[in-house]
Amino acid sequence: MSDSIRIATAVDAPDLHRLLQAAYQPLREMNIRFTAATADVDLVREKIDRHTTFVVERDATIIATVSVRFPWPMGENHLTSYPFLHWFAVAPELKRQSIGSALLDHVELDFLRDQIKAPAVYLATATRHPWLMGIYERRGYEGFYKRNKDGDEMVLLRKILNPRIYETLEVAEYERFEPHLAQAQ
Repeated sequence: MSDSIRIATAVDAPDLHRLLQAAYQPLREMNIRFTAATADVDLVREKIDRHTTFVVERDATIIATVSVRFPWPMGENHLTSYPFLHWFAVAPELKRQSIGSALLDHVELDFLRDQIKAPAVYLATATRHPWLMGIYERRGYEGFYKRNKDGDEMVLLRKILNPRIYETLEVAEYERFEPHLAQAQ
């Protein structure tokens, strides 16, 4: 029973959709309106086609996922020039087994830091979500921006992957979007 991490293809969309539906059920119950919580198979397939979507597979079953959205597609709402992690999910029956941590380590360190050479990465979560902020903060993420999206206050968190490169860049992370909502952390 070994896990393998790979990049998803369009063929994975139905299985990935089932995983997202199961993993995001608690958020739907809390009326947190993340896109992943309500996505249909076609939207999942579109995200696989547009973004780099990683999956953890065990015995030919997808048990975890996270997508990396890069800042260069025009028309998407990026707050920084860094990659954005989204649609992170672990099969509910397998939570608290370090599967998600192993996947995030692979994506943050092996892929983004060592292969892509990204100086930082960011993600977002609802401020009223009861446990996600703590998980991300323990992984080294720090809040740098708040905004209201579809009635939910969202906090954006950044993790510096390569401090030497990050500190030499002159990149404004949130100045062009709702600067009145930015809050120093």
